[in-house]
Amino acid sequence: MRKHRIKEVLEGSIGEEMEIEPGDWLVAINGMEVEDALDYHLLVADSELELSIEKKDTGEEWEIVIEKEEDEDLGLLFESNLMDEYKSCTNRCVFCFIDQLPPGMRETMYFKDDDARLSFLQGNYITLTNMREKDVDRIIRYRLEPINISIHTMNMGLRQEMLGNKKADRILGYMEKLRDADIRMNGQIVLCKGINDGRELEYSIREMARFLPQLQSVSIVPVGLTRHRQGLAPLEPFTPEDAREVVRMVETWQKRTFASHNNHFIHAGDEFYFLAGENVPEAVTYDGYLQLENGVGMTRLLLDTFEEALGHMDVDPRGTYAPVALATGMLTLDLMRRLVEQVREKRPGMQVEVLGIRNDFFGERITVSGLLTGQDIIRQLQGKVAGKLLLLPSNLLRDSDPVLLDDRTLEDIGKALQVEVRVVQPGGKELIDALEGARHE
Repeated sequence: MRKHRIKEVLEGSIGEEMEIEPGDWLVAINGMEVEDALDYHLLVADSELELSIEKKDTGEEWEIVIEKEEDEDLGLLFESNLMDEYKSCTNRCVFCFIDQLPPGMRETMYFKDDDARLSFLQGNYITLTNMREKDVDRIIRYRLEPINISIHTMNMGLRQEMLGNKKADRILGYMEKLRDADIRMNGQIVLCKGINDGRELEYSIREMARFLPQLQSVSIVPVGLTRHRQGLAPLEPFTPEDAREVVRMVETWQKRTFASHNNHFIHAGDEFYFLAGENVPEAVTYDGYLQLENGVGMTRLLLDTFEEALGHMDVDPRGTYAPVALATGMLTLDLMRRLVEQVREKRPGMQVEVLGIRNDFFGERITVSGLLTGQDIIRQLQGKVAGKLLLLPSNLLRDSDPVLLDDRTLEDIGKALQVEVRVVQPGGKELIDALEGARHE
């Protein structure tokens, strides 16, 4: 029977109370083998459990009976968060961002995951090419939803070409099976000019709409093109006119699906609106912001929360503030400058300079803040911000660690630029609070 080594037992947890120790092995829960993290999280949700624990020193197997609140955690951490090997991607996608990374980055940056379990646990998008019928059955049995699916096109021949995988056409049968089992899904399309846009995109939207309401949202995001594409398929960036065509198609289909299903369903990434020179839609269009992690609706959410927070501010002409530098990606540079000016109208004493960081590391076509590196920030702000408070957006950090994509830390940036560095969490109120944080008492 498969067993899992316990790495840590949280202080004050049920596990500690039951005298489970780091180094012990989890053998079974309620007599059932635990295959991976999905099994574990679903089995321990019950209020009554029987754990089989093999002690690290003696090899003795303890049977521990636990009564607890439903969904109360046991406080056990394992050597792998997934409690299994990660499934890597077997595709050769023409648009793969990882293939466009330069050499010399940390090894984990080059790992391509395509694991259905991560879709449920972390919200990752998967292509379904790694899956078998039994994997789909497991999703249905455990009600693992929503499942986030990288669709890219509903033309199965084209999908095989784009993903470089003959198994890419399996998605259709799997999605039908998930729909028939009433499993909620989200989808995404990485749009590539001249490949899956135009008529192909229209066809894909029409075919995806057949999966409503179980397929509850689909995002369309532009392919990211770095300067490290030597030997890869030739792809072109979208023009403003291209972006306007995408927005028009999305808006047309939103009207149709809202009329039929009360769901706007299809959403263009914020980058398309910036490129098209058009305003992002109103909040109601995003149907509860199901695709924020894909850069869909982040701008609207920022604007609305900013407007609400600004409305609660009184004009204070007497306040004095330390000088602040706010760094951002080129995509949102003009927007952030407009927002800061609105704050300064109510806080005339603020000294804020908004600085755009050009992405030299990946190339100037990459304009979002989340892909900025520490070395670009240091190089471009050298000699410009010394003695100031430097505000950086939180989305350029890796998970919860203060580390950027190139392994530079916030401390590295602060030392190199001789500044205090603070991170701004997403949201309009958080932006205003960060600016207010430079006020002299």
